[in-house]
Amino acid sequence: MTRRETRIRLAIGVWGVLVSQVFLYPGVEDIVTALGGGGEIRAGMWFLVAEFAAFVTFASVWGAASDALGRRMPLAAAGALGGAAGYLLLAAAPTLGIPFAGVLLVRLVGGAATIGAFSLAITALADLSGGNGRNMGAAGIAIGLGAALGSVFGGRLADADPLYPLYAAAATLVAVAILFVTISEELPGAGRIRVGDALKRLKDRPVLAVPYTFGFIDRMTAGFFALVGVYYFRESFGLDAAGAGLALAAFFVPFALLQYPAGILSDRVGRAIPVTVGSICYGLGIVAVGIAPGVELAVLAMVAVGALGALVAPATMALVTDVASPETRGAALGGFNVFGSLGFLAGFLLGGLTTSTAGFLASFLLVGSSEVAIALVAGRAVWRIAGSDDAGGGRTIVSDASE
Repeated sequence: MTRRETRIRLAIGVWGVLVSQVFLYPGVEDIVTALGGGGEIRAGMWFLVAEFAAFVTFASVWGAASDALGRRMPLAAAGALGGAAGYLLLAAAPTLGIPFAGVLLVRLVGGAATIGAFSLAITALADLSGGNGRNMGAAGIAIGLGAALGSVFGGRLADADPLYPLYAAAATLVAVAILFVTISEELPGAGRIRVGDALKRLKDRPVLAVPYTFGFIDRMTAGFFALVGVYYFRESFGLDAAGAGLALAAFFVPFALLQYPAGILSDRVGRAIPVTVGSICYGLGIVAVGIAPGVELAVLAMVAVGALGALVAPATMALVTDVASPETRGAALGGFNVFGSLGFLAGFLLGGLTTSTAGFLASFLLVGSSEVAIALVAGRAVWRIAGSDDAGGGRTIVSDASE
């Protein structure tokens, strides 16, 4: 199997995990109601928070375990199967009489499994030679396309039956698990290390705090759109679940299609411009969505925000792989996913609580200004790291027939 074929299979796996996850988002209000949680935004908030709380807890554990084992794909397949089982149990919850508190517990356990599939697939992409920006761009386009497809079809499934997205998510993860066991791995040449050693070595790389912080804020905006964005388009413009899914797709399609070229661009021009300038424009675009006077302008703003997000995301992930040592790359990206999952949690909580107390406009202003603020406060650190020997200047020119 060539490196390109491996990259494609891993990207398809990342895509499948995101499809399964986002199937639930457009119809989250209907799904939560069917599972006994009620239709208000706070119930939807806790339904999403439960899964990402598990993501935060287990992302680095999966990464460090794979570093210690010296294998990623068997663990990734196991995580995908565990996530599928969690979705099937959720779909059976009304029949089994599981209360909403039990539903949230199932979400915790399922999330602990699913993050293994997601995080380890991205880590396996980072293991490939050929340019960190190229590899993270492949991950980014898979994430974006998965979210785009999941948002479109998830809304239609939810309109047909609130439980259909759960069955679709389970079937998708089973297929992902089968795919993962067919993939040959290209791990770094360093010897195996213990789980504790892999996590400990992260403390020796405090420079990772910079891309981790940007990852936190970026994922916070994604969590915000996954929850508040859905309720915003449904309540402010009267859209059904399918319509809300299409509005989310207006963000995710350009976000997906531009990730790979943006990743290659960051290999050539460095990480600093995409991360800092892109973040400022991205934050302003989020505010534009919230102040749009009509659904057409709001959707156009979503398209612009998706394009700007595509500029930022692969460069930020690539900056992590630039500064992490090869033998701790799994734990480093696991840590990035921990901060990303914390960002999702913050987006759910901040967006849900702000919206329920102060309204949609206040929540859009708060989240958008946060993205601008991090670029202004930490921008100098990004320029310093991107130009340092640790990151190789953020530039990787590749010429390889196997690419």
